[in-house]
Amino acid sequence: QVQLVETGGGLVQAGGSLRLSCAASGRTFMSYAMGWFRQAPGKEREFVAAIILTDNSRSYADSVKGRFTIPRDNAKNTVSLQMICGQPEDTAVYYCAARRLDLKEYDYWGQGTQVTVSS
Repeated sequence: QVQLVETGGGLVQAGGSLRLSCAASGRTFMSYAMGWFRQAPGKEREFVAAIILTDNSRSYADSVKGRFTIPRDNAKNTVSLQMICGQPEDTAVYYCAARRLDLKEYDYWGQGTQVTVSS
């Protein structure tokens, strides 16, 4: 049974930093992509960032480029989302997800963690 567990959400002031972590278990994830998505109240879920675990290539939404990074910790089977220069528009529930590289859709999801950036 695959499990993705997010931790690290909370409240941060505008301009501040926050780090989310996603611990993966239940299988080997080497041929996977791990992604972060977010959903703000009244809005659709949107892509934030992703990492391809085979070559460490990363991609970011334009709205977070230069402010968010997606580090990984192989020893802990963990992928994180490092946020700096938080903006109120970053307020959302953040989800960790995983997909096989031969698939287009993410098929494993975490439960989500709330991030609130106050102005």
